[in-house]
Amino acid sequence: MTDTKTRKLPAAVVLTEGAEKRIAHLMSQAPDDAIGVKLSTPRRGCSGLAYSVDYVTEEAKFDEKIETPGGTFYIDGASVLYLVGSTMDWREDDFTAGFVFENPNAKGACGCGESFMV
Repeated sequence: MTDTKTRKLPAAVVLTEGAEKRIAHLMSQAPDDAIGVKLSTPRRGCSGLAYSVDYVTEEAKFDEKIETPGGTFYIDGASVLYLVGSTMDWREDDFTAGFVFENPNAKGACGCGESFMV
């Protein structure tokens, strides 16, 4: 008889405390039908792919789901391969505020930081 234990895989993206707090803030202001926020990498920008975080109203079959203290965070199933090993943070200063990504898969980015390539 073999012992088959299921090992929980690490999340494709590591969320910092700042990112988790921002997700909680977004969910506190979410539309009534929102079940979480979702990270995707649509094709746009001068380098090819961009990061996009939006409210979602239903789970998609292949999306990765991460439970955070402030709400559910999803990663688009088609984007996971571009994001594995990334860290997502929320940063604010006097001039800007936004999610910041450290992505080991990115081979380059545009000058404005709006998009990246793999």
